[in-house]
Amino acid sequence: MAALKGKKILLGLSGGIAAYKSLSLIRLFVKAGAEVKCVCTPAALEFVTPLSVETLSGNPLYSGLFSPKNEFKTAHVSLADWADLLVVAPATANTLAKFACGIADNALTTLFNAFDKPVVVVPAMNTRMYRNPATVANLNLLKDRGVFVMEPDCGDLACGTRGEGRMPEAETLFAYTAWVCRHFCRNEAGTNSGASAISSQTPCARNARPDWWSFYEGKKVLLTAGPTVEALDPVRFLSNHSSGLMGSCLADELSLRGARVYFVSGPGSCHPRFAPYRLLPVQTASQMYEASMELWPEMDLAILSAAVADYSPVEVSDQKIKKGEDGMLLALQKTKDILASLGRTKKADQILVGFALETENELGNARQKLERKNADLIVLNSLRNPGAGFACATNQVTLVDRKGNVVPQSLKSKEEVASDILDYVPALLEAV
Repeated sequence: MAALKGKKILLGLSGGIAAYKSLSLIRLFVKAGAEVKCVCTPAALEFVTPLSVETLSGNPLYSGLFSPKNEFKTAHVSLADWADLLVVAPATANTLAKFACGIADNALTTLFNAFDKPVVVVPAMNTRMYRNPATVANLNLLKDRGVFVMEPDCGDLACGTRGEGRMPEAETLFAYTAWVCRHFCRNEAGTNSGASAISSQTPCARNARPDWWSFYEGKKVLLTAGPTVEALDPVRFLSNHSSGLMGSCLADELSLRGARVYFVSGPGSCHPRFAPYRLLPVQTASQMYEASMELWPEMDLAILSAAVADYSPVEVSDQKIKKGEDGMLLALQKTKDILASLGRTKKADQILVGFALETENELGNARQKLERKNADLIVLNSLRNPGAGFACATNQVTLVDRKGNVVPQSLKSKEEVASDILDYVPALLEAV
């Protein structure tokens, strides 16, 4: 993933059974082009070996404050200077408590105290330990200080029970780390990338947050995604090639920015990776319309990225339609226009964002759609651009707003496109 290429990542491991997942995480970081150095507590080495960590990372392990193997006498300071990001996975209740209280009694906790750049901690422990008031207070304190806390999964635990506290899989941890890096880590030139970046030279930079951080916190967002399916009979249907990836990337980005996401999704193959979001699964354009109209009055923002069918069959057979000798004529009727319907009922403090996928007269059609449907922003993409549209991990969009601004974007991953769209949205308040 481009966000991690060339980045210098410190991976901290504390003493939990989930440490085995961190070995897979090292591989993913290295494969993405990051340089990885690992720091372990003494207890972590009960679950993983120095040989496995050093082999996968390609770098010496830092696990002893006074080890003669340390490259520098003050390794905790030199490593803090070297790295762009510290990820602690797993983070046990004991280690979290030390982080919160400023205790520096081992290699990892001492490093944490010297680290003034972005930090991600991934709690992993028994459910009762995770819900313990002391652990809850420690996590809240770390969040208040600017530490990124990735919430654990709910699932089977090592103790034989099931509940909160399970460390997410390596692929999910990797994606979350890439998101933090994209927004908050310096680039190779020594400055930060993106409009939301933080100066890595600022003391305690992990405490800083850009304007968009507070903009989305607690906002209710209606997000539609994926295709719709219009049945012809019990076997066949009309649909399109949408996988739902663009909408899933938007859902992830909104959730990570603190929004309350109401995800109205057709049967796409892609799904959001990060909680929290409320999923409302639908099949047809009519069902998506009803769900959207019901939610819209209470929403602050709607982003309609779904590829909704413009037409549905007039009649749906309850039996499979048999193949005849001649061709078949199919009668279709227009579906209800979700974007236009939301636009007609939009209140002064609501923001409405639509998507337009075009094959000709792209900008003209997008401008007409913006005005005709009373939207605040249209995200335009063209099937004529290589690497854009359906079934692609990338997209190339142009942002067209109601103030007359036209902002073309370069070809990017859909995760980056989602970030660009949400960075742009706060400025729309001046236009509504």
